[in-house]
Amino acid sequence: MSALHVTNENFEAEVLKSEKPVLVDFWAAWCGPCQMLLPVIEELAGEVGDAKICKVNVDEECELAEKYSVMTIPTLIVFRDGKPAEKSIGVISKEQILKLIHG
Repeated sequence: MSALHVTNENFEAEVLKSEKPVLVDFWAAWCGPCQMLLPVIEELAGEVGDAKICKVNVDEECELAEKYSVMTIPTLIVFRDGKPAEKSIGVISKEQILKLIHG
């Protein structure tokens, strides 16, 4: 299973109304560090069953990036109960991402 591509249109349904925690990776195709993190995000999408793994392309969804104060990419935000709960900026390890997701 790969990470779910989230847009402004499905963000509320997929992220804000999710029953489980949601990790959202704010990224862009031209961003080198984002490309380094991509395989880890995709790997987690296939492994983590107790959370949802999503990606937001900031070039296509600049409103979402602005709404959640994403100034630097990659930025990872974990949403719990429809609210941002954890945030990390830059490339981090798989173990660090799992800690973010699970609090």
